[in-house]
Amino acid sequence: MLLSILAIVGGLAVLVWSADRFVDGSAAVARYFGLSPLLIGMVVVGFGTSVPEMLVSAFASYQGNPGIALGNAYGSNITNIALILGLTAMLKPITVQSRVLKKELPILTAVTAIAAYQLWNGIISRMDAFILLGVFAVLMVWSLRQNRSMISDAFGTEMEKELKAQALGVRKAVFRLITGLIFLIVSSRMLVWGAVEIAQHFGVSDLIIGLTIVALGTSLPELASSLSAALKGEHDIALGNILGSNLFNTLVVVGIAGIIRPMEILPDVMTRDIPVMTGLTVSLFLFGYGFKGRQGRINRVEGSVLFLAFLLYTCFLIVSVLK
Repeated sequence: MLLSILAIVGGLAVLVWSADRFVDGSAAVARYFGLSPLLIGMVVVGFGTSVPEMLVSAFASYQGNPGIALGNAYGSNITNIALILGLTAMLKPITVQSRVLKKELPILTAVTAIAAYQLWNGIISRMDAFILLGVFAVLMVWSLRQNRSMISDAFGTEMEKELKAQALGVRKAVFRLITGLIFLIVSSRMLVWGAVEIAQHFGVSDLIIGLTIVALGTSLPELASSLSAALKGEHDIALGNILGSNLFNTLVVVGIAGIIRPMEILPDVMTRDIPVMTGLTVSLFLFGYGFKGRQGRINRVEGSVLFLAFLLYTCFLIVSVLK
């Protein structure tokens, strides 16, 4: 029991540290290969902050723990919007200036609807997984075209400023990328093992563990980067981190886990978790897009609503365990 707790605590600590190194290293390497700041922000950073979720869900699926795999992906999406963006907006309201991010808001909503539709038959098949990865590939092509067609964008401008502030030499960037990835793999295995042991010891479903401890832990890199960006006044980076991460979680994290092993869907996922994730995604779209000439903005009141939703959802999960 003590060893399981140490595995979770130690795994989470190493996970956050290694994810930060991996993101910094991969962004710097991408810059040296000539990728634009806009594309790095849209693709590389979004992918980097979601690598913890991807590895944890992949290992969980391989070991036959679909609850942790799905709970981690969908729980991270809920945490990203409700907890991270909620706290960030309460700290400093987020103004959405980037045209690219305004286009990503409805795309994320549509992707969430696709994910919800796939779950109705009670299973994520390998065909479903390939469809998710196919949608992701289409979005990557779209991202490349956006990068070529846009001369300037607020998100790209903020990203360029951030990359210059954290400039790394080539060797140091590659070293951070490799060491970050190695420790990400090790810490993910530790976290999954500890989570499964804890779930079995207390008789709690691995879905609940995935939605709470694991999802919160793997979302810590997004929390740190979004809060840091907000304090610097980099509003589009704060939002872009979350949009990119949620797209990766929904399409790539679940897609890879589904290819490794088809996953049966527990009824609670459809009646509780997917409606919450969908509702939060739609709320984010309504808050951030800006309609009828209104500037897209997540103010402190809306941030408080998102944060309250996270607290209520978490309390509901705890109560369901105690029954």
